[in-house]
Amino acid sequence: MALKNITIDIEAYNLLAAEKMGEESFSMVIKRLLRPVHTASNLLQNLDRVMVSDSTLDKTEEIINARKESFVNSPVIEE
Repeated sequence: MALKNITIDIEAYNLLAAEKMGEESFSMVIKRLLRPVHTASNLLQNLDRVMVSDSTLDKTEEIINARKESFVNSPVIEE
């Protein structure tokens, strides 16, 4: 794993250190705090940006229905 040194002031260090849980490293704290949140609420807020064609929806419904009947005969999704 590659490492990168950063410089932060003492106030930032203290804030970061206060967020540590148990044996958590500073890298783990930063990732935990800054990683995007993937929640249903977040999805709903961005739903208007998702465009799905009618043909995609039709194909998806076809696959779901086929899988209800038999996992063995389920269509394969081709890219």
